[in-house]
Amino acid sequence: MKKIIPHWTLLVPALAFCVLVIALIFGANLWLVLLCSVSLAGAVFVSVHHAEVIALRIGEPFGTLVLALAVTAIEASLILSMMIAGGPDMATLARDSLYSAVMIICTGVVGLCLLLGGLRHIEQTFRVEGAGAGLAALIVMATIALVLPTFTASSDYYIKQLIFVAIASAALWAIFVFVQTISHRDYFLPVINVSDQKAHVPPPTAMQAWTSFGLLMLSLVTVVGLAKVLSPSIERAVVAANAPKAVIGVVIATLILLPETWAAIKAARADRLQTSMNLAIGSALACIGLTVPVVIVAAIIFDLPLTLGLQSKETVLLAVTFLVSAVTLGTGRTYLMQGAVHLVLFAAFLFLAFVP
Repeated sequence: MKKIIPHWTLLVPALAFCVLVIALIFGANLWLVLLCSVSLAGAVFVSVHHAEVIALRIGEPFGTLVLALAVTAIEASLILSMMIAGGPDMATLARDSLYSAVMIICTGVVGLCLLLGGLRHIEQTFRVEGAGAGLAALIVMATIALVLPTFTASSDYYIKQLIFVAIASAALWAIFVFVQTISHRDYFLPVINVSDQKAHVPPPTAMQAWTSFGLLMLSLVTVVGLAKVLSPSIERAVVAANAPKAVIGVVIATLILLPETWAAIKAARADRLQTSMNLAIGSALACIGLTVPVVIVAAIIFDLPLTLGLQSKETVLLAVTFLVSAVTLGTGRTYLMQGAVHLVLFAAFLFLAFVP
């Protein structure tokens, strides 16, 4: 039990959640902001550990799927709650959040994994059959949800078009999950190296796996709650720096994606790039496949203003990102050059967020 679930992984989620409750009750002053930041980092590390415990129990690619689904579901709930509370001012929140998440994953997360993995292992491999299918689905889903609305007759989608986007996104994501977990599961299984110590770790018991699942949920809820508590401080910092408000969405998306980012980087450094690709591409797909239908249904039911179409600058950068991803991930073999290319795109994304 101690080797699978150390005591500190049981204590940190409870403490972080207590800090969140205190911040919600008394408000976030300077000291609470610092404490919330430390608690956020701790919750991120713990969530990754418990996701790995679950993965040891149920195997890949189910382990990465659990983390991606959990983070995305909570992210969708956060976006929806802010849209309902914010009214017309939040009409572009879903669009900006989805765009930021896709760009952070496809350029930042993938770039760091390829660069750090390449520096440590020179060259790495993964199954291009799985990554290629996931990338193709992501391109289609992002285009339908974020690009086509800009070129329709109205600035926003009509209800019939919104329903089509919701159904198409959910259906394509569901088909991908079926392929990933049932029909072609071997396309997403990592190659186990002899030197990989995790291959020799005995699987946890059912009780340990369920304990980790509960602590994973608690940690992820705490991560999102702390991100929301810290958002006013982030907004004030952005205003003080005279930066565009879109930067707030970038920071919030980065905080929410921290668990998946850390898990993907750890896997790449351990020469398990397949797990990194499963996390990255699977997270981006789940982000659109789950969030878009939920937001669209809520927008129709509650008559919420919703703007999905990207501006021309963001559309071009998204297209370049997908083109580069198709080239760099098309062979199944990577080294640090591909990582550098993706990180330059990530730097361009951040630069244009600060200097539009």
